[in-house]
Amino acid sequence: MLITFEGIEGCGKTTQIELLRDHLVRQGYHVVTTREPGGTGFGEALRELLLKKGMNVGPLCELLVFMAMRAQHVDEIIMPALQSGKIVLCDRFTDATYAYQGSGRKIDTGVIDTLNRMVTKGIRPNLTILLDITVEKGLRRRAESSDMDRIEEEETSFHQRVKKAYDKLAQEDPRRFFVVDATLKINVIHDLITTKVNNTLKSYGI
Repeated sequence: MLITFEGIEGCGKTTQIELLRDHLVRQGYHVVTTREPGGTGFGEALRELLLKKGMNVGPLCELLVFMAMRAQHVDEIIMPALQSGKIVLCDRFTDATYAYQGSGRKIDTGVIDTLNRMVTKGIRPNLTILLDITVEKGLRRRAESSDMDRIEEEETSFHQRVKKAYDKLAQEDPRRFFVVDATLKINVIHDLITTKVNNTLKSYGI
């Protein structure tokens, strides 16, 4: 099973992935946690370069680099884990490309559709947890936690477009998306997520 976590900057994905992983491991599941961009040695090396402050990267170049990382990620990490019956928790996946490069960078979604089909080999998330927060609150949280990278430092209008895209994706696919208020207390969010994940696993007979 593939469970993805999505959301704008500062929504708290990393914390909730760690809490869910620990919960599932305690229940006896074999869990793989990974992330995009990155996830592999190749991907992590490119991630550092792609997100470097001051790096001049055009929208199409950015998209193609993300897709190259995803192709390796699917082949090396995600597909083998799924084939061996493990639960994969992924910090961002295909939806992030539609939100950031499609809406944020204004790249035609038809191009993204074609590339995603090529690199994912038909793999789609069984469940996507969208941590919802306003752009203002999210960026404030992110700025307080550590230095911001090249994409995080984009102007507010960029992040507003990303947020709007995530909202639209969730509305269009309500069976896959589980939207959680990211301003709730961490333990409350965790309880909501674990309840949803436990029910989803049961529905798949896992």
